[in-house]
Amino acid sequence: MKFVVDSMLGRLATWLRVLGYDTHYESHYSKGELADLMRQDRRLVTRNRTKLNLSPEAVFLHSDHVEEQLEELFVRLDLDPDPSRWFTRCLRCNTVLEAAGNEEAMEKVPEYVFYESRGKIRVCRGCGRYFWPGSHRKRMLKQLNAWGLRDGNQL
Repeated sequence: MKFVVDSMLGRLATWLRVLGYDTHYESHYSKGELADLMRQDRRLVTRNRTKLNLSPEAVFLHSDHVEEQLEELFVRLDLDPDPSRWFTRCLRCNTVLEAAGNEEAMEKVPEYVFYESRGKIRVCRGCGRYFWPGSHRKRMLKQLNAWGLRDGNQL
């Protein structure tokens, strides 16, 4: 399932990307842009009641808290996040990450990261960022576990 989330839901967009969902997000949408994105088979997720008129498939979230937003979205759409897809998208631009070659990674990441994460470094071809299973990912996994997401179990 692909999403477009409105400008009020930036944190939710990040966490949906962490979970591997194709999630388009911008801090500001031009007139007609949301409608164009929904024509690309994206489901609108919003906290703005007036945007519900854009699509009968739009999902309105009641909560201001990302944990509750995720839970509400998962229940409403019967989603079951697949752990094998976690951390497969760029958190900044939503592009699917690719494995970085050893030579490429050695030139782009700190030396200690290269040697500790050799073979696990991924690159975003959209924005050029590099990702590896370091402390930031551990904190995100800890947060997902605190929310009840582990080994495919839902909130």
